[in-house]
Amino acid sequence: MKFTHLAAAAIAVACLVSGCASVNKASTAANAQAKTFAPITDKAVVYVYRDEIMGSAIKMGVDVDGVMAGETGPKSFLRLALAPGKHVITSHAEKNTSLDLDTKAGQSYYVWQEVKMGVWTARSTLHLMSTADGQKGVRSCDLLETSAPSMRVGASAP
Repeated sequence: MKFTHLAAAAIAVACLVSGCASVNKASTAANAQAKTFAPITDKAVVYVYRDEIMGSAIKMGVDVDGVMAGETGPKSFLRLALAPGKHVITSHAEKNTSLDLDTKAGQSYYVWQEVKMGVWTARSTLHLMSTADGQKGVRSCDLLETSAPSMRVGASAP
């Protein structure tokens, strides 16, 4: 029990000393457009969101099939356009965690990147959420720039 309190205090101090994780936010217009949840005819749209402030000083990388898609911070989300088929989404934290996802064109998927307390830094777990819960979580967050050009909504396939 004391270890849990000590770890929580250490994370809180790290947040105060370093401030919140700095991530690349998208424009206000892109944020608003992403929250219309419009499908893409020939691709799946995957929202990876982190709607908590726990671990706010820690950026967490997200990759799809081994390609870095971006980094999340507190109250943020990535919107990824993926080819239909099987994908592995991985969250990079103290302990990496992955989620297998079989996507279909024209469908949207919502993946919650739950942040948990770790031993030295934050951990995460990925959960596939219902449309209602996923959209609720995304609405409370800000859109981030996707670092993989091929996964950007509106990008043409290579």
